[in-house]
Amino acid sequence: MDKKRLGNSDLEITPIGFGAWAIGGGDWAFAWGPQDDNDSIAAIHKALDLGVNWIDTAAVYGLGHSEEVVAAALKTTSHKPYVFTKCGLVWDEKKEVLNDLKQIRREVEDSLRRLQVETIDLYQMHWPKPDEDIEEAWGVMADLKKEGKVRWIGVSNFSVSQMEHAMKIAPITSNQPPFSMLNRAVADEILPFCAKNNIGTISYAPMHSGLLTGAMTKERVAKFPEDDFRRRAKNYQEPLLSRNLAVADFIGGIGKRHGVSAGVVAIAWVLHHSAVTGAIVGGRNAKQIEGTIPAADFRLPEEDFQEIQRYLAEHVA
Repeated sequence: MDKKRLGNSDLEITPIGFGAWAIGGGDWAFAWGPQDDNDSIAAIHKALDLGVNWIDTAAVYGLGHSEEVVAAALKTTSHKPYVFTKCGLVWDEKKEVLNDLKQIRREVEDSLRRLQVETIDLYQMHWPKPDEDIEEAWGVMADLKKEGKVRWIGVSNFSVSQMEHAMKIAPITSNQPPFSMLNRAVADEILPFCAKNNIGTISYAPMHSGLLTGAMTKERVAKFPEDDFRRRAKNYQEPLLSRNLAVADFIGGIGKRHGVSAGVVAIAWVLHHSAVTGAIVGGRNAKQIEGTIPAADFRLPEEDFQEIQRYLAEHVA
């Protein structure tokens, strides 16, 4: 796989990374439903065997469980991927998730313990909330880098103004925004700002939580378990659900020309933007990884990209 330098770091990352949100399992507010840990470990192993060299997780995924599963997978493989995780979302004894930027020192120690690593390759502030605590929190992140607990520090879901404030305290290695055909909000200002300031971009949800894989149907959505957050997500409700599945059908047709799935086209569309360093691609089992791994090498021809742009302009506000 080709690799690109992530922002101002020395990290050379593959076009796609393994996204570990869903493998955190159920029993919390943003779960994807029940998940078998053995399937999760097999998915990670498959991704690494096929050349993926970074894993993106977060403390809050599964309320710590995703990090533990990542650690279990890394103990049973010879591969040494970069490990990225996040802070700033904490939970209480009732498993309620809260925005809190004042516990980062405790959080990093907990993540180091769960991940069973001495240093985190990229430590990211998950959400810029509460806004008034960003600058102090970013100062703590910079201190953690100086102390060697983390190698590089990044942000996630930050606006341009929030990044500008943070940059006055310490450089930002990367920003992690959502970016897909169904959510293009960062394209006009945030992505150009990152490119101009040598801030890497690792985009999440390139297939919009499964909607653009080509495998999603209304019947499947209707059968989602109660603890799958997508049951309540607006893009999984009508009339948006029908519109979104139509987008998946359209890009599936483009994929057929090249022998790839709709999901691979969706990821390639994200990677087509020059400011995007890499895309986070989740996988709940080895078969799903095999289905999306072609996105690491497939490049969307310009004429196909423009055809998609015209379709989105007409059908997706």
